[in-house]
Amino acid sequence: MSKIGINFIEVAYLNVFLLITLFDGGHSTKLSGELIKTDPFGGSITNVRGILVGHSSKVERPTGCTVILCNTTCVGGVDVRGSAPGTRETDLLDPINMVQIVNAIVLSGGSVFGLDTASGVVRCLVEKKMGFQTSERPVPIVPAAVLYDLSVGNDSFVVPDANLGYSACLAADNSRVIEGNVGAGTGASVGKLFGMKYAMKAGLGSTSLTVRDPTTNVSVTVGALVAVNAVGDVYKNGKLIAGARTLDGKQFLNTIHTLIGIGANITRNSGFGTATTIACVATDAKLTKAQAKKVSQMAHDGFSRAINPIHTMFDGDVIFTLATGLVPISDVNLIGIMAAETIERAIIRAIEQATGIPGLPSIHELSSTGDKLVFNIAILAFSLFFINVLRASNIKETFTVYC
Repeated sequence: MSKIGINFIEVAYLNVFLLITLFDGGHSTKLSGELIKTDPFGGSITNVRGILVGHSSKVERPTGCTVILCNTTCVGGVDVRGSAPGTRETDLLDPINMVQIVNAIVLSGGSVFGLDTASGVVRCLVEKKMGFQTSERPVPIVPAAVLYDLSVGNDSFVVPDANLGYSACLAADNSRVIEGNVGAGTGASVGKLFGMKYAMKAGLGSTSLTVRDPTTNVSVTVGALVAVNAVGDVYKNGKLIAGARTLDGKQFLNTIHTLIGIGANITRNSGFGTATTIACVATDAKLTKAQAKKVSQMAHDGFSRAINPIHTMFDGDVIFTLATGLVPISDVNLIGIMAAETIERAIIRAIEQATGIPGLPSIHELSSTGDKLVFNIAILAFSLFFINVLRASNIKETFTVYC
């Protein structure tokens, strides 16, 4: 009877760990011994009234573009922090310059070649009769930023073009933004400071926050959309969740600690302009161009909280801000704080929603083949050892009773 009792315990232990592994795979991932929840953050940039989003991706190679379309009058701002930016019409957004509206923002892969997508968006907006009204015709205002993904896939000559931008513009709607390996995040990756063979797959993420003023009962919403393609590693609540990997590809290298520890000259390992995280913040608050620019500046705090290192000589980090002005709130401090928070959350979403491709595992592939498996095996071994100790201690009958 006691032998049956102990066998029952063994089977129970094995089944418990099997169930933990099975169910854990769908809801969390194990990296470096830390539990990282993958429950989705609420919201999407399209929760901001008047904001539409469309994606389009190439089938020949992992790359694509994303269009954030203003279905109402939007004021725009921008802040460029990275040292290798690829942009279009960012000077137009300077508060000292004339044009006060923005019709769309384009985020694209393909490095400088991806700027061609904005021409396709302009063509689409001309058909929609949208643009800054001149004496002759409406002129669409379409600032853009690109990231470098030419090293992903087999053919760097396959790049986002005007037709891809046109199709993304046509696809724009106000449904929840599709995340992961889509649009500008299709070929995105992180942890590239020591070369692509150590990198991981990233993608595109979007979140939003809504705050209600208890006095006036007026609500303001801030949303963010980010294509994460950073040189640095990505952190969630201070825990490293994606980035440069060790030589065997199964553990994190920790870019900052490694770099400081070896004091290496990294210029020869990474090419200039081969990264870049690009983003757009949107709000229904009423902002001026100067205020929108300030919100973009404050939003970069979200980059800094989630990515380390950030704003390097290899990155071309850019954050746009769009304000629809549908809500009579102009508190720049509040909007800026919310923007930084949504940016940070969207970066984490971009990592958690990404799926791996050959040579670039995602957070999910890394966990399923690395630390998670080792951890579960170690716990199982400890449990079996504990059972053997019980066998030797002559207390089997006690457990038999409970079974």
